[in-house]
Amino acid sequence: MTSFNSERPSEFALIAELFAPLAKSAPGALGLTDDAALIAPPPGYELVITTDTLVEGVHFLADDPAASIAKKALRVNLSDLAAKGAEAAGYLLALSLPRTVDMNWLRAFAKGLSEDQRLFDVLLHGGDTTSTPGPISITITAFGFVPQGMMIRRGGAKPGNLVFVSGTIGDAGAGLEAIKTKTEGHAYLKERYGEPSPRMKLGRALRGMASAALDVSDGLLADLAHIAEISGVRIEIDASRIPLSQELRALWGDDCVVRAASSGDDYEIAFTVPDNRQGLVKEIAKGRASTSITEIGRVVAGQGVVLLVENAREIPVLRAGYTHF
Repeated sequence: MTSFNSERPSEFALIAELFAPLAKSAPGALGLTDDAALIAPPPGYELVITTDTLVEGVHFLADDPAASIAKKALRVNLSDLAAKGAEAAGYLLALSLPRTVDMNWLRAFAKGLSEDQRLFDVLLHGGDTTSTPGPISITITAFGFVPQGMMIRRGGAKPGNLVFVSGTIGDAGAGLEAIKTKTEGHAYLKERYGEPSPRMKLGRALRGMASAALDVSDGLLADLAHIAEISGVRIEIDASRIPLSQELRALWGDDCVVRAASSGDDYEIAFTVPDNRQGLVKEIAKGRASTSITEIGRVVAGQGVVLLVENAREIPVLRAGYTHF
């Protein structure tokens, strides 16, 4: 982060200038003038809440554009709501900022949020700002609504179910590598890392269809392991079916499936469905959600996640995905 000497306004002046306008259309936000917001689910709906923290140097780079950082912080939370089948409605924002962050950075950050609020039809409802001697830390708590009893959980996968994933896998990890190594080109991969696309339409389309779902944040294999553990099943993934983009193959080569399947930050939806819904879920994804999905494996009795090649031979995977601890 480039250091600046310009003065920042007080916390309340900062909120009034940059963040109150993001909340003006949300009645429950009370103009960001109170200690809390009021949120009432529509009749027949339940409230779904999720939160994620992004830390400079861990989830984004110091010289990433401020607007892109803001969008990523919001979108990774919207991705969680999408995987639960929820309709996103709003969010809370907590910012911890070092003194090196100036008003130019903050205005660009707020502009990124404003653009995504219009894109995803969500509104700011409150939050907190504080100073820190450490790196920038951004915590967003997003919320949405889902028809009562229709949230898609991690624990519903059953033997005989089929495993699907949206989009392509490994792009964000490849994009991050291209940025860190200052590799020219690969704009698509870099964008996939910097500004992921939460699959909101697909998530809603999967209500009543998917038996289990989550978004791919730490890596396809690592995240599917959560479904396997909570559901008490084994998930077998066919390595040849994992969808890889041409851009990824151009950077990493054709023999990169293990690397792609253990890369994080894709924010695609991985989900399971009963085998008798195979055709229907493909039709719904293509029509109602305009999203590509790929059948990549199956759920069987047992435990854990395995990656298989020809003749059901298991590929050793030393690191299934990103871990913080």
